[in-house]
Amino acid sequence: MTGRDGGGVRTAWGLRVGLAAVVAVSAVAHLQLWSDGMRNVAVVGPLFLLQGAAGLVLAVLLVVWRRPWPLLGAVGFGAATLLAFVVATLPAGLFGVHSRWSGGPEWVSAITEAASVLLGLLALRAERPSASHRA
Repeated sequence: MTGRDGGGVRTAWGLRVGLAAVVAVSAVAHLQLWSDGMRNVAVVGPLFLLQGAAGLVLAVLLVVWRRPWPLLGAVGFGAATLLAFVVATLPAGLFGVHSRWSGGPEWVSAITEAASVLLGLLALRAERPSASHRA
């Protein structure tokens, strides 16, 4: 983490906490969708449950394990989940599931997944050792 005065450390920590929050919200949205009926859908239903559980674990790891791995996991979490949703909205769908860009949980998921990618990349940059620390 950068910054002699702690400003960089505070920024990195704030990004990490914000990232944990958006990952947790995405996870809860997936658990809500799973509970609202996705549990009965072959292949995708169990993936919604896994995504929800993994997101909650990842949110905790982001605040307790101060390494880059949870940040990278959050970027992958957001990118993979958003990509899967976009594929599901295409005419071919995803494993027989056809989604739409409608409904609160769908939009919450899409926004938080995009935010996970953005905040994760920003946090990785903020926590990157400065040139003086590498020397």
